[in-house]
Amino acid sequence: MATQRPSTPPQAAAPPHFVPRAALTPEQVKKIEINRLRAKALRDQREAENRKQGSSTRSKPISNDLAAGQKRPHSVLLSANVPATSRNGRNTDQATNGGFRPLDQIQPARNFTKFVEYDFSKMTDTKGGFLTVEDDPHNKALHAPNVDEKPAHMTLKEWERHQLLRSLREQNAGPFEPGLSVLKKEETKVCQECGSLEVDWKWLDVFGCAVCNACKEKLPDKYSLLTKTEAKEDYMLTDPELKDEELLPHLERPNPHKSTWNNMMLYLRYQVEEYAFSKKWGSAEALDEAFEKRETEKKKRKQDKFKSKLQELKKKTRVEAYRRSLQASGGGGEFGDDISRGGKHTHVWGRTIENEDTGIGVKACVECGMEVEELAF
Repeated sequence: MATQRPSTPPQAAAPPHFVPRAALTPEQVKKIEINRLRAKALRDQREAENRKQGSSTRSKPISNDLAAGQKRPHSVLLSANVPATSRNGRNTDQATNGGFRPLDQIQPARNFTKFVEYDFSKMTDTKGGFLTVEDDPHNKALHAPNVDEKPAHMTLKEWERHQLLRSLREQNAGPFEPGLSVLKKEETKVCQECGSLEVDWKWLDVFGCAVCNACKEKLPDKYSLLTKTEAKEDYMLTDPELKDEELLPHLERPNPHKSTWNNMMLYLRYQVEEYAFSKKWGSAEALDEAFEKRETEKKKRKQDKFKSKLQELKKKTRVEAYRRSLQASGGGGEFGDDISRGGKHTHVWGRTIENEDTGIGVKACVECGMEVEELAF
């Protein structure tokens, strides 16, 4: 049996929406030929420039007439297509490298001006991954004096005395309390209640209030301190108002409940009342009305939440009671099945009755007593 000679498959039929391409006009053919000749001339010109440039930089011309599979030598690869502006960093000759600069004249970048180079061969191995003071002379944090650490030249008693004097200096107390001068009477601060010269300088710096310790104890309704929580709940002030030191200055103290918590913020009572009564609410009566309104709304929300929870509990209890009654009578099955008739129970709903507590309509089944809420839209 003779084998069939392979032939070209027939051309596929064009789809029905295919539009045949029109033949080129003589003008289009002429334009295509002109563009081809122009591109060929540009390519010949570029190749001539490359050959001219390569002949001046290479001692041996590059031959493109290589046999198939033959590799070019390494010298040809290094010298081929090398721009005239490129510099070889390994060449230290200034004439051939385009103005070579030695490393000591190269300036570092702006981001690396604070870079410190360490010689690890001369450093002490601490076995802990950190540098010692002797090995890191450029570290300001290591060489900065630690005010909380006892110096080596001080004894324990001298260090305790130094700590006490520093705390008194910060509090303007003891020997560092501002002195009283008879020459500068206009600058002398006196108590605004009794006129005494022994004012509390800490309160004067923080609250701007000149008052003595005796008057603070005599007038607690005016000069007692309020916490941030008391100011928010009793005077209905907000956090931005309490954080504004120009509006309400505060005194910070360590938290008595736990030392790791945030510091306690204390406010002067008469300053808080003055701002709340005169600027925010207008009067004490307006503040009382706003306070009662807030408490009423809070109580109402609490009652509504309790009623909703109670309704859910009633529904669950009613279902459980019905199931327990069926089990006690010897019946079984799921809730809603009519065990006596052997079929599924069909509810027969009664008339809708509005619940006085919730205001929602409730209707009950005449046979099983199940209640459901009905919302009218």
